Amino acid sequence: MNLQRDIFITESDLERLDRLVSGSKKSPNTDRLKSELERAVVVTSGEIPSDVVTMNSRIIFKELDSDEEMEITLVYPSESDVNSRKISILTPVGSALLGLRAGDIIDWPLPSGKICTYRVISVLYQPEADGRYDL
Repeated sequence: MNLQRDIFITESDLERLDRLVSGSKKSPNTDRLKSELERAVVVTSGEIPSDVVTMNSRIIFKELDSDEEMEITLVYPSESDVNSRKISILTPVGSALLGLRAGDIIDWPLPSGKICTYRVISVLYQPEADGRYDL
């Protein structure tokens, strides 16, 4: 059920994530993030729709196979804290969710070879929608 849709990313997130990917060790996770960045529709921070998952967005998503719903904040690796539900962009689920809109579904391969299917339920907070272009 791979419903490949355009993903959206802000110019500032793209710039920061490009630096992150080029400064990180090559791995399946960085390769997948790089692929996502290459296919993204790039817009200014003021143009990003408010229901798009950007960096530092707080979202609710569902892993469809297990029917488990999770609330997380998508962050840079240095801010990652599983206990606070802050998930790094360099994790498989972090890379999968970036740029999706509420309602979007994506099939995403895990390092184990398993394919997970995620649906973005809601974007609870997006910095750009709040006028925060510095996060």
